[in-house]
Order: sequence, then C-alpha cells, then structure tokens
Amino acid sequence: MKFSELGLNDALLKAIKRSGFEEATPIQAETIPLALEGKDVIGQAQTGTGKTAAFGLPILQKLEKKKAIQAVIIEPTRELAIQTQEELFRLGRDEHAHVQVVYGGADIGRQIRSLKHTPAILVGTPGRLLDHLKRKTIDLSEVKTVVLDEADEMLDMGFIQDIESILNYSKNREQTLLFSATMPKPILRIGEKFMHDPEIVRIKAKELTADLIDQYFVRAKESEKFDIMCRLIDVQGPDLAVVFGRTKRRVDELTRGLQARGYNAAGIHGDLSQARRMSVLKRFREGKLDILVATDVAARGLDISGVTHVYNYDIPQDPDSYVHRIGRTGRAGQNGISVTFVTPNEIGYMRTIEQLTKKKMSPLRPPTDDQALHGQLKQAKAEIENLMNGDLGKYEDDANELLENYSALDLVSAFLKNLSKDASEVKVKITPEKPLPYKGNGRRNNHGRGRGRNDNRHYRGRNNNHRDHNRKDRNFRGRGNKHDFVIKKKD
Repeated sequence: MKFSELGLNDALLKAIKRSGFEEATPIQAETIPLALEGKDVIGQAQTGTGKTAAFGLPILQKLEKKKAIQAVIIEPTRELAIQTQEELFRLGRDEHAHVQVVYGGADIGRQIRSLKHTPAILVGTPGRLLDHLKRKTIDLSEVKTVVLDEADEMLDMGFIQDIESILNYSKNREQTLLFSATMPKPILRIGEKFMHDPEIVRIKAKELTADLIDQYFVRAKESEKFDIMCRLIDVQGPDLAVVFGRTKRRVDELTRGLQARGYNAAGIHGDLSQARRMSVLKRFREGKLDILVATDVAARGLDISGVTHVYNYDIPQDPDSYVHRIGRTGRAGQNGISVTFVTPNEIGYMRTIEQLTKKKMSPLRPPTDDQALHGQLKQAKAEIENLMNGDLGKYEDDANELLENYSALDLVSAFLKNLSKDASEVKVKITPEKPLPYKGNGRRNNHGRGRGRNDNRHYRGRNNNHRDHNRKDRNFRGRGNKHDFVIKKKD
C-alpha cells in the first residue's frame, strides 16, 4: 500500500518521499489509519519493520501549534531513543516539529535547560523521564498520545513500574499506542489497565519471524566454536555482521580474538561508557567496521540497516532474545543469514526457539580450512583489483627491481599470502562457559527492576524433563540434510 492512500498530509508525504520510502510496511499500513482516527493500538512487530513511522507520522500530523508537550514516546534504550528522535525530526522537518530526547547517562542539567523551550514531542527512556517528572521539569498535562515502543524489552529490563508511573502522570491523554515483538502477559495487562478498547495489529507469524532470513545452526563443542566462526566469516564474506555473546567477558574475548586474526571488529556491552558505545555504533553504521560483537542488553533496540549476517556465538536463553537478535538482519526486503552455534547440552534451547518461530533451523556443515582459505583469497583478489584502479606509476622502479630477483608468480603469491589470514598461525583462547540449565518454557524470570545493567544474567530452575530432551536428541546428527557452508550472493 502506498503512503498516499493512508490519509497523510502533503507535508508528510513530501518528507516520506525525501526519505526514500515508497510503500508502507504491513505495520505502517495497518496502524497509521487507526492512529489517525485516534484509536488505541497494540501492534505486534519486531524492530526494523517501520514502527517509528507507524506511530510517528500520525503524531506529527495531529500536532497543534502550541507550546506544550503533546506526545511522549518511551523507548527501552538510549540508542533507540536517539534514533527515534532523529527519525521524527527528519519526518517532521517541513512542519517545524520540535522533538527532544532525554535519557540516562547524559547531563540532566543540559536536558533541563533544553526542556524550557517545551518540545512538542518528547522521546525518552523510562528512568530519565520519571526523573524529570519528579523534578517537575516536564509537564504531561496536555499530552494527547503516549507510545510504548519495544514494550517487551522494557519489561525484561525491569521498567514496568516506571512505565505505569509515567502513564499515571499523563492521565489526560487521548491515545495510547503500544508496540512489542512478543506479547507476554504483563504487556497485555498494561493494555487492559491503561488502554481503551485497543485495536490489535498483529503481523503474521511468517512476517514476524522474518522469512527473508536463512536460519542455520552449527553443532559444535565449546572449544571449537571460535575457529568455526572464523572459517564461516571467511567463506561467507559478510558485508556487515553482528556477533552475539552471552556475557561481557565473552564479548571482550571474542573482540580481541577477531582483531588478533585480522578482522575489522569492535565490541559493545553495558560496562563501556556511553560515549564509547556510541562511537563504535557510529563506525559500524558508516561501514568503517565489518563486525560488531555485542551482548543482548547492549544491542537491544539498535536499528542498524545493512547487516547481512548474525552469528549467535552463544545460543540465547529464551526465544524472545533470538527473535530480537536475528531481527538485526533481513531488513528492507534484503536477505539475511543467521548462524547459531549449539553445543550438545543446548539442544533443548534450540527446540524451544524453533517452536516459537515456527521455523526449523537448517544444519550447517562447518567449512574446512581449505575452504576458508579459498574465501580469504577471494577477498584478497578483490582487494588487489581495487588497488589496480589507483595510480601505480611511482612504484614501477621498485617493482622492476623485484622482478629482476623474483618471478612474477612468486611475488603475487607472496602478496596474496600477506593479504590473507592463516587462522592456524594465531591461536585464540576463549574462556569456556557452561550452558545454563534448560528451563523448558524458554521464558526469562527476571522481570524485577534491573534496568538492564547486568549483561551476565543467571537463570534458575531446571526442567525435570531435561534428560528426556537430550535423550530425544541423540539422533540429532541425522535430522535433515546438512547444508554446506553458505556463500552470500552479492549484487
């Protein structure tokens, strides 16, 4: 469906065209007309499906020319809050919409001074919004619309009480919009308590689990995973890749290991300063980094386009996290690939994930060292072709001198050896981590107030049928035909 069919004004249609959007995504096509009518909406859609425009365009169209906060958008993370503010600013530029963002970790004094100009739209994280409300530096009495974005993430990060407090501060609101990738009961209870006859917009399961993403798993021992992942990266040649690790220590070790082997990689997790995290993300978005290594908490809510591959070095402990992880790729109609490393004791986790996504991961055969070398040489030859396009005249004298002493074949072979990476020459040790006990239903049990500070989550409880799960999976190797390594098709 085209945006021109959704009842949007000419100024917004012009901004949409300027942004390069042509047709509305399913969540946009279904949500925008309902939101323009003033109805409450519960939308089930994952990050990357166009939710920001789905709620942002109706808000921008209904803004009145008065000095008051008319809409509040609550986001789980600083990064997503900033991205939302930036997108709303771009879409509302022709209507001179004043959009401000507030989040923790930034100078609250500077935020207070900026708030004196009274933005029409306020975007923020729950904790910082509540700080401003308690300080009475913001007034929500004239707010018409409140948006809860990535509601399940805010639930997992312990923000539910803050969200309820913010909703109580905005009692005069006329509309509440809630978006979530999954719909656990606490999220549905928010809808029952704070929304009036909400319309349900649910993206079909096949769309929710991203049909454009080819989902694979590699069965490997803990000690084998790093070398296999490096060989896969060599063979698949991702343009942009995200590697997920379970803990901060894991992210640090993976980052150092990848860098030692010559990959252009950097890591983010909760212990890094906000400035450092933003710097790494900026480099990744600009294509100056090839591989981003991250914990779930650090990568939540990140809206990064162009990611071609997601590698789950550690299998996530619940299906919701898996959906969010693989949602980093397969966006905007582009194909993506996810590869999940599974140790023998983690088969139960994978089964639970497959039940939620309603899609089985295909077994993937790890590439051999020779295949990995072939992939590296392919990349090296591409680099040489790029170098050939430059001015090489000033190197001719030295080149002729080398040719007098060595054959052209030997020189090119030496050059290729220098450009490629022999993984066996660089030993990397990744500290082993025990798989966490399988809980059976795959849900996390950490809805307390954690604010997402701890990436090293621990899960308690063991399903009594855990041994049965392992017993049933003894014939795991025979399940389906194993795929060979995947070479990404480039345009």
